[in-house]
Amino acid sequence: MKFKMGAHQRQRGFSFIEIMIVIVLMAGIAAFVGPALFSKLDDAKVDQAKIQMKSLAGSLELYRLDNSRYPDSEQGLAALMAKPSLGRIPESWRGPYLNAKSLPKDPWERDYVYNSDGSNFDLMSLGADGEPGGQDRDQDIAHQ
Repeated sequence: MKFKMGAHQRQRGFSFIEIMIVIVLMAGIAAFVGPALFSKLDDAKVDQAKIQMKSLAGSLELYRLDNSRYPDSEQGLAALMAKPSLGRIPESWRGPYLNAKSLPKDPWERDYVYNSDGSNFDLMSLGADGEPGGQDRDQDIAHQ
Protein backbone atom coordinates (compact mmCIF):
# COMPACT_ATOMS: atom_id res chain seq x y z
CA MET A 1 0.00 0.00 0.00
CA LYS A 2 1.22 3.39 -0.87
CA PHE A 3 0.25 6.47 1.07
CA LYS A 4 -0.03 9.69 -0.72
CA MET A 5 0.00 13.02 1.00
CA GLY A 6 -2.85 15.10 -0.09
CA ALA A 7 -2.40 18.71 -0.92
CA HIS A 8 -4.46 19.69 2.10
CA GLN A 9 -2.66 17.62 4.78
CA ARG A 10 -0.73 19.59 7.41
CA GLN A 11 2.55 18.54 8.97
CA ARG A 12 2.39 18.00 12.69
CA GLY A 13 4.43 20.32 14.97
CA PHE A 14 4.20 23.01 17.61
CA SER A 15 2.65 26.35 16.86
CA PHE A 16 4.40 29.61 17.63
CA ILE A 17 1.97 30.26 20.51
CA GLU A 18 2.71 26.87 22.10
CA ILE A 19 6.46 27.49 21.92
CA MET A 20 6.05 30.97 23.45
CA ILE A 21 3.96 29.56 26.32
CA VAL A 22 6.70 27.02 27.12
CA ILE A 23 9.39 29.73 27.01
CA VAL A 24 7.38 31.99 29.35
CA LEU A 25 6.81 29.08 31.78
CA MET A 26 10.53 28.22 31.77
CA ALA A 27 11.46 31.87 32.39
CA GLY A 28 9.03 31.98 35.32
CA ILE A 29 10.53 28.85 36.85
CA ALA A 30 14.05 30.22 36.37
CA ALA A 31 13.01 33.46 38.11
CA PHE A 32 12.08 31.46 41.23
CA VAL A 33 14.86 28.85 41.14
CA GLY A 34 17.75 31.11 40.02
CA PRO A 35 18.11 33.18 43.21
CA ALA A 36 18.02 30.02 45.34
CA LEU A 37 20.81 28.47 43.26
CA PHE A 38 22.97 31.61 43.48
CA SER A 39 22.41 31.70 47.23
CA LYS A 40 23.64 28.11 47.49
CA LEU A 41 26.70 29.01 45.39
CA ASP A 42 27.53 31.85 47.79
CA ASP A 43 27.09 29.48 50.77
CA ALA A 44 29.41 26.97 49.12
CA LYS A 45 32.11 29.62 48.65
CA VAL A 46 31.87 30.62 52.32
CA ASP A 47 32.17 26.95 53.32
CA GLN A 48 35.15 26.53 51.00
CA ALA A 49 36.88 29.55 52.59
CA LYS A 50 36.29 28.12 56.08
CA ILE A 51 37.72 24.74 55.05
CA GLN A 52 40.80 26.32 53.45
CA MET A 53 41.40 28.50 56.51
CA LYS A 54 41.14 25.45 58.76
CA SER A 55 43.79 23.73 56.63
CA LEU A 56 46.02 26.82 56.74
CA ALA A 57 45.58 27.02 60.51
CA GLY A 58 46.68 23.37 60.78
CA SER A 59 49.79 24.16 58.75
CA LEU A 60 50.47 27.18 60.95
CA GLU A 61 50.26 24.92 64.02
CA LEU A 62 52.83 22.55 62.48
CA TYR A 63 55.08 25.55 61.80
CA ARG A 64 54.67 26.69 65.43
CA LEU A 65 55.49 23.22 66.77
CA ASP A 66 58.78 23.21 64.85
CA ASN A 67 59.71 26.86 65.40
CA SER A 68 58.09 27.73 68.76
CA ARG A 69 56.17 30.60 67.15
CA TYR A 70 53.97 31.46 64.18
CA PRO A 71 55.38 33.34 61.21
CA ASP A 72 55.00 37.07 61.85
CA SER A 73 52.93 39.34 59.61
CA GLU A 74 56.00 40.40 57.64
CA GLN A 75 56.85 36.77 56.80
CA GLY A 76 53.21 35.98 56.10
CA LEU A 77 51.76 32.70 54.93
CA ALA A 78 54.64 32.36 52.46
CA ALA A 79 56.67 31.07 55.44
CA LEU A 80 54.65 27.88 55.15
CA MET A 81 56.06 27.28 51.66
CA ALA A 82 59.69 28.46 51.97
CA LYS A 83 61.99 29.28 54.85
CA PRO A 84 61.62 32.95 55.71
CA SER A 85 64.57 35.19 54.88
CA LEU A 86 63.35 38.27 56.74
CA GLY A 87 62.20 39.05 60.24
CA ARG A 88 63.01 36.49 62.90
CA ILE A 89 64.53 33.61 60.89
CA PRO A 90 63.37 30.20 62.21
CA GLU A 91 66.23 27.84 63.07
CA SER A 92 64.15 24.65 62.98
CA TRP A 93 62.17 25.21 59.78
CA ARG A 94 61.27 21.79 58.32
CA GLY A 95 58.79 22.79 55.65
CA PRO A 96 57.13 23.15 53.39
CA TYR A 97 54.15 22.95 55.72
CA LEU A 98 51.59 22.98 52.93
CA ASN A 99 51.22 20.18 50.43
CA ALA A 100 50.65 22.54 47.49
CA LYS A 101 52.58 24.20 44.69
CA SER A 102 51.44 27.64 45.80
CA LEU A 103 49.49 29.33 48.57
CA PRO A 104 45.75 28.87 48.17
CA LYS A 105 43.61 31.84 47.24
CA ASP A 106 40.19 32.40 48.76
CA PRO A 107 37.15 31.33 46.68
CA TRP A 108 37.07 34.82 45.11
CA GLU A 109 40.70 34.41 43.93
CA ARG A 110 42.23 36.81 46.47
CA ASP A 111 44.92 36.26 49.08
CA TYR A 112 43.89 35.42 52.62
CA VAL A 113 44.60 38.16 55.15
CA TYR A 114 47.15 37.02 57.74
CA ASN A 115 48.36 38.98 60.76
CA SER A 116 50.56 37.66 63.53
CA ASP A 117 52.88 38.84 66.29
CA GLY A 118 54.42 35.36 66.49
CA SER A 119 52.42 34.19 69.51
CA ASN A 120 48.90 34.46 67.99
CA PHE A 121 47.51 34.87 64.50
CA ASP A 122 44.43 36.18 62.71
CA LEU A 123 43.41 34.65 59.40
CA MET A 124 40.51 35.85 57.27
CA SER A 125 38.97 36.26 53.84
CA LEU A 126 37.43 39.60 52.93
CA GLY A 127 34.43 37.92 51.30
CA ALA A 128 32.96 38.48 47.86
CA ASP A 129 33.61 42.23 47.69
CA GLY A 130 37.26 42.03 48.82
CA GLU A 131 36.72 44.96 51.22
CA PRO A 132 36.83 44.92 55.03
CA GLY A 133 33.42 44.61 56.68
CA GLY A 134 30.32 44.02 54.62
CA GLN A 135 27.12 42.06 55.02
CA ASP A 136 25.68 38.88 53.59
CA ARG A 137 27.92 37.57 50.79
CA ASP A 138 30.32 40.50 51.23
CA GLN A 139 30.88 39.73 54.92
CA ASP A 140 34.41 38.97 56.12
CA ILE A 141 35.06 35.33 57.02
CA ALA A 142 37.40 34.88 59.96
CA HIS A 143 39.10 31.70 61.15
CA GLN A 144 37.60 30.63 64.46
